Amino acid sequence: MLIIENLTHVYPNGTRALDEVSLTIPRGMFGLLGPNGAGKSTLMRTVATLQAPTSGHVRFGEIDVLRDPELLRRTLGYLPQDFGVYPRVSAYDMLDHMAVLKGVARAGERRETVEALLQQVNLWDVRKKALSGFSGGMRQRFGIAQALIGNPGLIIVDEPTAGLDPEERNRFLNLLAEIGENVVIILSTHIVDDVSELCPSMAIISGGRIVKQGAPAELIKAVAGRVWTKVIEKAALSDYEARYQIIQRRLFAGRTVIDILSDNDPGEGFAQSPNDLEDVYFSTLTDARRQA
Repeated sequence: MLIIENLTHVYPNGTRALDEVSLTIPRGMFGLLGPNGAGKSTLMRTVATLQAPTSGHVRFGEIDVLRDPELLRRTLGYLPQDFGVYPRVSAYDMLDHMAVLKGVARAGERRETVEALLQQVNLWDVRKKALSGFSGGMRQRFGIAQALIGNPGLIIVDEPTAGLDPEERNRFLNLLAEIGENVVIILSTHIVDDVSELCPSMAIISGGRIVKQGAPAELIKAVAGRVWTKVIEKAALSDYEARYQIIQRRLFAGRTVIDILSDNDPGEGFAQSPNDLEDVYFSTLTDARRQA
C-alpha cells in the first residue's frame, strides 16, 4: 500500500504545484485524473523519488520513501510522460542494457527477463527492430517492459495513452489491466475513459489539491440528477453561460451541446444526463475552480 500524507511542493518561483496532498492507494489500478497543469506529473515525480517535496511524507509498505529513496527505487517501475531511448538500438539490446542498470547482472537471468518481457508486451516479433522505427503504441509498450524489469511492487505510468490511436490504446490498457492484479499501479492521466475502464479507485486533482476521491461507480452515483444536457445554437451560448453553471460544452453535428450543473430540473428543454465519469470529472473541476 502507498500512503501519501500532506505532500506539498512549492517551486522556487512560488508556484504551489502540490498543496497538502494525502492519498492511500491499495494494490491494483489507481487512477489519478486531472487537467494539464493540475500537479499530476509533479506528484508522480515526487513519489518516484525524482524530486524532493517541500514538506510531507510518502510511505510504501515499510519504506519511508523520502528518507530512503534507494529502497523505493529497487521496487519501482516508472514510465514517465516522455522517456528517452537510443533510437538506433534494437528493442532487445536496449531492454538488456536497462536490465543491467537495474541490477540484473547474470547474463542467463537477464536473457530470460528480457525475452519474457518482450513476449508479455507483444514486441517479440520486432525485438531486433531499432526503436526509431517503433510506433507510438509500440514505444509505450516498450516503456512498460522496461518499467517491469525486476518485478516491481509499485508502477507509475504518467499520461501513457496520450497520442495513441484507438487500437494501440486498447492494447496498452489491456496490458496494464493484466499487470495491475498483483501490484500497485498509479495511472496518471487527463483522459477520463482510461480511468473509467481500468481503475476500481481514483482521485481527481486540480490546482495541486485532491478535490475528490473514491470508487468511480460511487462517484457517478453521487452526481445522479445534478447534470443536465441540451443542444443549443452556438449564438445562444453566451446567454446560457450567464444563466447556468456550464460544466462542459462540445460540438455535435455542427451544433453546440452543453452540460450544466443543477440540483433541480432547469426546464427549457434540458434532459437529464445518463451520468458517467465525465460528469463527475467536469462537475468536480467546475466546483473546485469556483471555490478557488
